[in-house]
Amino acid sequence: MRFTLLILVIGLCYACCDEHKSTTVFPEQYVGTWQLVSSDYHSKDSVTSNMVEGQEMIKILTPTHFAFFLHDLAQGKDSTTVAYMSGGGTVVFKDDEYTENLDFCTAREWENHSFHFKLELRGDTLIQQGVEELEDLGLGDENLLLIEKYIRVQK
Repeated sequence: MRFTLLILVIGLCYACCDEHKSTTVFPEQYVGTWQLVSSDYHSKDSVTSNMVEGQEMIKILTPTHFAFFLHDLAQGKDSTTVAYMSGGGTVVFKDDEYTENLDFCTAREWENHSFHFKLELRGDTLIQQGVEELEDLGLGDENLLLIEKYIRVQK
């Protein structure tokens, strides 16, 4: 009887502990290189595209780090459209929330900030959405919902 009761108590403890365990492992399906195909800011009353014609951006995700690179397609030869931006840092994935800790960025005022997102994969399309706290960072008049879509370049 004691043995049966002991097994039952151990089983219940394991079930309770396992149910509340948080997921901190970065999901393998997100690892790879992604090309940005759409980027929209959603404010209280409008949606604004963040895409600029003649530019492209990629994002590289690993289980521990991320990096992004944006440049103009004219290779900097047209002074009216020249663009280059890059950044990167560490990532944390916990309970379905993806956090980018921006350690390096050509826009230096963005460095040392964390950005929280939800990730969703639909076929070869990665959807990343979260609130960019622009107002809180002193970079805008309000915090905006950012929804970005990427297609897989390589895995």
